[in-house]
Amino acid sequence: MSHPPSGPFAPAGAFSLPGAGAAAPVSGDGLALLDEPQEWWAFGRPVGTPAPAPEDSVWESHVVLDGMHCAACALTIEEALRRVPGVREANVSAATRRARVVWEPRAVRPSGWMRAVERAGYRALPAMDALSRERRRNEHRRALWRWLVAGFCMMQVMMYAWPSYRAMPGDLTLEMEQLLRWASWVISLPVVLFSCGPFFTSALRDIRQRRVSMDLPVAAGMLIAFGVSMAGTFDPTGPFGHEVYYDSLTMFVFFLLTGRWLELRLRDHTAGALEAVMNRLPDSVERRGADGSFERVATRRLRVGDVVRVLPGEAFPADGCILEGSTQADEALLTGESTPVDKPAGAAVTAGSYNLRSAVLVRVEAVGAQTRFGEIVALMESASLQKPRLAQLADRIARPFLVAVLLAAGLAIVLWWPTDPGRALMVAVSVLIVTCPCALSLATPVAMLTSAGTLARRGVLVRNLQALETLASVDTVVFDKTGTLTRDGLAVLEVVAAPGAWGAPSEALGLAAALARHSLHPVSRALAAQAQEEGATTPAGWEVGEVQELSGAGMLAPVRLPEGGAGTLRLGSAAHARIEPAAEGGQRAVLSLECEGEVRELARFSLAEELRPEAAAAIRALHEAGIRTELLSGDRSAAARQVAARAGIDTARGDCTPQDKLAHLQTLQEQGRRVAMVGDGLNDGPVLAGAHVSFAFGRAVPLAQSKSDLVVMGDNLGLVTQTVLLARRTLRIVRQNLWWAAGYNALGVPLAFAGYMPAWAAGLGMAVSSLLVVLNAARLARDDAEPVDAAAPAVAGAALEAA
Repeated sequence: MSHPPSGPFAPAGAFSLPGAGAAAPVSGDGLALLDEPQEWWAFGRPVGTPAPAPEDSVWESHVVLDGMHCAACALTIEEALRRVPGVREANVSAATRRARVVWEPRAVRPSGWMRAVERAGYRALPAMDALSRERRRNEHRRALWRWLVAGFCMMQVMMYAWPSYRAMPGDLTLEMEQLLRWASWVISLPVVLFSCGPFFTSALRDIRQRRVSMDLPVAAGMLIAFGVSMAGTFDPTGPFGHEVYYDSLTMFVFFLLTGRWLELRLRDHTAGALEAVMNRLPDSVERRGADGSFERVATRRLRVGDVVRVLPGEAFPADGCILEGSTQADEALLTGESTPVDKPAGAAVTAGSYNLRSAVLVRVEAVGAQTRFGEIVALMESASLQKPRLAQLADRIARPFLVAVLLAAGLAIVLWWPTDPGRALMVAVSVLIVTCPCALSLATPVAMLTSAGTLARRGVLVRNLQALETLASVDTVVFDKTGTLTRDGLAVLEVVAAPGAWGAPSEALGLAAALARHSLHPVSRALAAQAQEEGATTPAGWEVGEVQELSGAGMLAPVRLPEGGAGTLRLGSAAHARIEPAAEGGQRAVLSLECEGEVRELARFSLAEELRPEAAAAIRALHEAGIRTELLSGDRSAAARQVAARAGIDTARGDCTPQDKLAHLQTLQEQGRRVAMVGDGLNDGPVLAGAHVSFAFGRAVPLAQSKSDLVVMGDNLGLVTQTVLLARRTLRIVRQNLWWAAGYNALGVPLAFAGYMPAWAAGLGMAVSSLLVVLNAARLARDDAEPVDAAAPAVAGAALEAA
């Protein structure tokens, strides 16, 4: 099996080591350095079972994209990648600005398909943690500077425009009015040359590539507004000389940049939650050398067998075992529970979990993609680049819509030109800006990714984003029993003490536990655990001697009685206790006393599989949401019905083979039901794959082999209910976003076309529409553990809830 290289992953001149300084962009000749096989592990992994030689495997790589702003950009990059020979698959997400590329090393190397992205007018960078964070910081810094320049210049231009708004006829001389126009022109130049730079760069790229993106109509509107105003400044007596629009230009540029900057921040805090989870590993770690000293090295340079020192507050960089020291770890990524877990010497630790208490030495046992964290990251990267049906529909609509926008602007010029050429061009500007479909393209992916990030923080990993859309329409949830509704082991349901033998049932339980503590049998462990939970101890006066265990029968021990005399205690089956078995079925244990040849029953204990403590509440919440529940089990029908009754499940079927489960599932689907299946992922593969949407408990099965759409990382069954409710809420917010985007355009286009919406108002409307969509999706990022579906007062939510 092929493994990541043990040496430095970045040759000199390519890019910096994580933790060793700022990462430099990979471009030009640096791309060729990524063609070396040892570099591929830094931003990808082999698909399926790795071949002995990296060149013989098919690789899946992840890159971050620079220069893209919308769904049309994502489609352009996908088309450019798919045209490269050797690229099998290419998926680009406009919301995360990341791409997944599946490629064959025998046909193409990374530099080949990365240069195809560059030829399309964008830039692809390896999706490495330090590089991605540095790129994001630089992008935020540039966006902030452009916004500040636009805001300052807008205020100055408004100051120069104010006299012409307030002046009465004759108050301003022609010389003074012309001076104010020239001053406005000078102040507007930094806005056009610097603040508008990204819009013009993107538009020029589109023209060279003969395509349309969302920045093209916006850039056209900016140029038209500036050109008309400049014509009026240079030639006051010409056809455009009666009015200039520098104030509208600077104002709508400021509004657009405000919207983009806030959107950038919000997307990092909401949809970027997935990336926050994926970037938990430290950039560097202290590794022990041969002489016993420690040096800080890049995490990617670790090898199996290395010994590292992990300090309090740091994340464990790899799967391993604690050699020295003891601490507590936060394993919320794996379980969804933030309760610290004790980690003494010898305990296993997992990459991505946090060291909370003290420094420890850890021997590395698995690195990179071989760790549990690596599996989780691979799953989340794949899910974040998937496009649900609604998002695919919006992407298909985006380009034809943009062409229609350009045609509508041209029609506005034709209709208004005979009346007023200057007004005609400004109406066209308003139409170009107000109809930009940014909100439409963001409506679905931002909400879906925000929801997936929220679920990841709670301990549910979404393998398939489409599953959230499907899950929202589920009306039936089918549960497996063992390992899903129940835990491994038994629980004591009832203690029936012999009449007159005890003052309280706990006394009988304490005496039985005195024998049960000497056995590892599930029945004995259940009795001992129940006694410990209730604080039951051996009754006063009873002295239990040496305990013996008879395999397959039960326990026995000599005992000295409170009233004097001796006897033998027996705990186990009715036959072992020499008591007549009860007529009722089920798992039972009997405690008896044999004294002078006479056997007397002391107590009877009813046991059953231990139901998860949250199971009944989770099932009840599903019923309150109008969802039917069923139980399918390979266990005996009586046991299945008993567990179903305790959990509150509607219907139970036992003695089911995997084929029986699948057949019943298909019957439900033929009846028109939308079915979700919840199993442990081990023997439920066919039925998990056959359901409309499926859950598996992640501890039971390797993530790479799971057939489920969602993986519950911990043991909390309530996460299934929370996920169903969150999926419903997600789809409702997606619909609100789509209705808002459609309604905004339906209202804004006629107003702009009729000349009632000036350019600055169009820019404000475009910025606010995109911002509302992202704010509405941000409601899904709340970490409420209590009903996920509760209403939330949010800026956008309050306005859109009625939709």
